[in-house]
Amino acid sequence: MKTKLIPAGERGLKKLDWLQSNFVFSFSSYYNPERSGFGLLRVFNDDYVTPGNGFGLHGHTNMEIISVMLAGKMNHKDSMGYSEVVEKDWVQIMSGGSGLRHEEYNVGEEEVNFLQIWIEPKLQNITPRYQRRYFPEEKRKDQLTTIVSNEEGQSHCWINQNAKLSLGYFDADKNIDYTFNPLNKCLFVYSISGNLTIGDQTINEKDSLEIWDTNSITIQTNTESRFLIIEVPVNH
Repeated sequence: MKTKLIPAGERGLKKLDWLQSNFVFSFSSYYNPERSGFGLLRVFNDDYVTPGNGFGLHGHTNMEIISVMLAGKMNHKDSMGYSEVVEKDWVQIMSGGSGLRHEEYNVGEEEVNFLQIWIEPKLQNITPRYQRRYFPEEKRKDQLTTIVSNEEGQSHCWINQNAKLSLGYFDADKNIDYTFNPLNKCLFVYSISGNLTIGDQTINEKDSLEIWDTNSITIQTNTESRFLIIEVPVNH
C-alpha cells in the first residue's frame, strides 16, 4: 500500500469577508503543480459561507459535482428548473454534461459548511441532471454509508462515473475494513472531525490521505470520528 498525507495546514486557502475555502487541490487562485488532483478526483474544497452570501449564477460542463452539507442551510437553483434548500446531512449532485447553470446561497442564520467535490465524468456531453438525498447522522452511527455511487438506486445519489463516496461516523476504538477492486482504482480519505489511523499514517481533523496499490484498508478511530472515503478511477 502506498499513501500520501496532505495535512490540513498545507491546503490552499482563499479567505474573503463572506467565504473561506480550503483547497486540497489547485483551484481558483490557489495553484500547486504537485496537486492537480488524484485520479479523476479534480477538486476537493472545504467551504464556509456566511449567512446571506453565496455563489451567483455560473455554469458547468462535463463535470460531476458533489456537495456534502456539514452545517447550515443553502439553496440550490439551476437552469434545469430545480429550486431546493439543503441542510446538514443532505448530499446533492450535478452532472454538468452538455451544460447547466446554477446558484447557491446561505439562506439560514448560521454559517454554512460544505464539501465541494468534482470528479471527471465517464461520458461526455450527457443530458445534465440534479439529484439530492438525505443521510441523517443519527441513522449512520458506527456504520459506513454509501452516499454516491455509479449505480442507480433509492438509497444514494448516482453519478456519471465509476466512483463511490462513503460517509463514516464512528465512536473511538473502532476498526472499519474497506475493500475495493484495485484495478484502476485509488482511495481518498478525508477526516471531517476526529483522529484516524490507516496503516502507519495518522490522520488528524481536516487532513487528507491518498491511497493506492492496495485492495483493502483498515481505518482505526482513535477518537469519535467523522470521515469521507472517495473511491475513484485512476484514469478513464
